[in-house]
This record gives sequence, C-alpha cells and structure tokens, in this order.
Amino acid sequence: MAIEITGRHIEISDIMKSYAENKALQLDRDFPRLENIHVIMDVQKFRHLAEVLVQGAHLRVEAKETTDEMYASIDAAFEKVERQIRRLRQKIQHQHRNRPTLPEVEQQIQGDQEIPDETE
Repeated sequence: MAIEITGRHIEISDIMKSYAENKALQLDRDFPRLENIHVIMDVQKFRHLAEVLVQGAHLRVEAKETTDEMYASIDAAFEKVERQIRRLRQKIQHQHRNRPTLPEVEQQIQGDQEIPDETE
C-alpha cells in the first residue's frame, strides 16, 4: 500500500508526517484491501484543512475537514473516511447475505436433474 503525504502552503514537519502515516497505517490494518492513501494538508489563514483520498479495488473515498488545528483536522478526516468505508463494506455484505451457498446450489441442481421413475 502506498501512502503519500502532500502539503499545500505548508511545510510538513516530521512529527506531523509520522502522525498522518500512523493514521493511514491504522486504516490499512482495519481495511487491508486499500491500495493508495493520499493525505493533503493545507493552511489558509487560520483554517487548517486535511483531505484524505483512499483508493482500493472498486473503491474511491475522499473526505475533507477544516478546523483551527491540523491534528484535529487529520483526525476528523480519517474518521470520515473510516465511516464511509465501513458503510460501503456493510452495504456489500448486506447485498450478498441472502445468496445461497455452493452446497445449497449443488443440491438444488441435483434435485432438478433427477429423472422420476416411470414404471408402468
């Protein structure tokens, strides 16, 4: 998994970079099929903006958060992304819940193919 951290109008310190990387690694532990996480930090006057873009197989999620402190913005953006991914995963699991299992399908096929005895 690739983690990319970008700063706009801000020079990212090592501490801030490691903080964002730890958040991204924590997200990767919870959802292991993620391919790319891009964290963008931006400062506009007194507003600190954190944007998190997550890409995976058949998945693209993004979240933005603006607060007065960069660490709070990073936390809130990662919480939003985690919530979105969890909601998508639950939606997929819910759609596939009522599908028959392979043994059930095989049994149904075998039951349909049986030829009734015609002894007259």
